Amino acid sequence: MTLTIAQAVQRFKEERELLEQSAKATADHIARAAARKELACTVTSRAKEVESFEKKIARKGYTDPWEQITDKVGVRVVVQHSGLLDPLREVITGCLEIIKVEDDRNNNDVARLRYPRLHIQAVMAGGETDPDGTPYECEIQLRTEAVDLWSRMSHKFLYKPGVAPPADVSRSLYRLIALVELYDLEVERGAEAMSKHPELVRGSHLLDLAEQIYQTFTDHPFSRELSYEVVDVLADAVDDETSYGEQLAAFTENYRDRLEQLYADYGPRGFHSREHGRYLLASQPESLIIFERLAKARFALSEAWQESELSEAWLNDLAEAWGTAI
Repeated sequence: MTLTIAQAVQRFKEERELLEQSAKATADHIARAAARKELACTVTSRAKEVESFEKKIARKGYTDPWEQITDKVGVRVVVQHSGLLDPLREVITGCLEIIKVEDDRNNNDVARLRYPRLHIQAVMAGGETDPDGTPYECEIQLRTEAVDLWSRMSHKFLYKPGVAPPADVSRSLYRLIALVELYDLEVERGAEAMSKHPELVRGSHLLDLAEQIYQTFTDHPFSRELSYEVVDVLADAVDDETSYGEQLAAFTENYRDRLEQLYADYGPRGFHSREHGRYLLASQPESLIIFERLAKARFALSEAWQESELSEAWLNDLAEAWGTAI
């Protein structure tokens, strides 16, 4: 049934909160699936503001706005370099019901620079449906960090409704795409070269995966400097760092409810943290690795910790929160 503009806006107001929750669940689902494949990425979600929804209808002149606006909610997946895009695309198409894929990266127009679009329209995770029983959809954008920066910056200049930017401005912004391509290639080359020297990246991969999953629980900022200090010790308690993503993702899924409650109670906004001024590492992504090791290999964790210069109280606090002796 075709909705009028007023009906579409009212429906969006009524369903926006559920749409936003579904988008968050979808982003978390993608983050965990990517971690299982050892693919580090940042996954975020958002629902359009009601005002933005109304303005898009007016700007585009839609006649069936509810059906025609396919990005009522969106998920963005950002990776370090372009070599990770195809593996992430495979992960997403394998873990969600896909409606369509728009991939403009390998266009045949060699004389023209353009935005390397990689968008996936998919049914959202969680099984939520609208009042008619139709599953909710979302638009998933896959970008490198460089493309994401270019896109956010250029949007401010190129997409002003009713106003065309000067030709020289448009041309200069699209010329930057060439630098984006070069930047991505060099980052990919650097990442490949670093992978041949494990001692240089020891612990970094663990931290990337832990952060990726940790952000499905909280968006609270953390100290990366402290993370590197702790993860360097945790690497000694992990049997195989290169295949740990599957273990950590499985642990998180098996204990998700317990972890959600634990971070609510002991995390940076939790009662215990505020009341006692302790549980420092509960506000850090590496806490996920600590909890997993406490559950699966606490003696190896304890041994690695004792051989380090880290505070014993930090580990004891998390062991207490997890409910185990160390």
